[in-house]
Amino acid sequence: MNMPLNTSANISDPVAQARYNMIEQQIRPWNVLDFDVLELLAVVRREQFVPPAYSSMAFMDIEVPLLGNDAEEAVRLGHSMLQPRVEARILQDLQIKPTDRVLEIGTGSGYMAALLAHRAERVVSLEINAELADMARENLRDAGVQNADVRQADGARDAIPDGPFDVIVLSGSVAEVPAALLSQLRDGGRLGAIVGSEPVMRFTLTRRTGDRFETTSPWDTIAPRLVGFPEPSGFTF
Repeated sequence: MNMPLNTSANISDPVAQARYNMIEQQIRPWNVLDFDVLELLAVVRREQFVPPAYSSMAFMDIEVPLLGNDAEEAVRLGHSMLQPRVEARILQDLQIKPTDRVLEIGTGSGYMAALLAHRAERVVSLEINAELADMARENLRDAGVQNADVRQADGARDAIPDGPFDVIVLSGSVAEVPAALLSQLRDGGRLGAIVGSEPVMRFTLTRRTGDRFETTSPWDTIAPRLVGFPEPSGFTF
């Protein structure tokens, strides 16, 4: 049985206490039990990837806005960080290895890229919004992360650089798993995405074995849309 990373009695720094509470009260109860993942969440400082205007939200169980003064609008447009427990569960289920080359679609502030980079050989992260791409590069540089490359690009339409990949992560929701991204998986690779439409979305894990793709949907959640990916067409008569 995994023990807590620390005890509340040993934490005097309020930021460290908030981080501890996030891990023990939000993330661990959501079936994130991989000790390496929990330890990584304690090491990578989430607060360093949150804009100063929203610093009080860094450890809350919400989607943290990243741009502008209207928090609800930022989340609606997908300019936000996923909930901490969702990020942690994705990281656990993808089982990143030290030799993995990872592609992330939707960099945001760079936090997930930092988590991935600590476990993988290299991360390429695509962000469609220029302001967010610049923010992520600065955050990753300040955090000392050197094996994550942020590029401003449209992950739904632009050519994908440096493929194929061992792991592909979509840091936002899509209506369906993009076939073009599946083609970028190596044999044995995994793609993780939150798939569906409100009120029903599921984390979908697709594994490639030769020319076959096996899909499981182990848990439900809701997440903002990634910009640019197609929506299902409505009924026509």
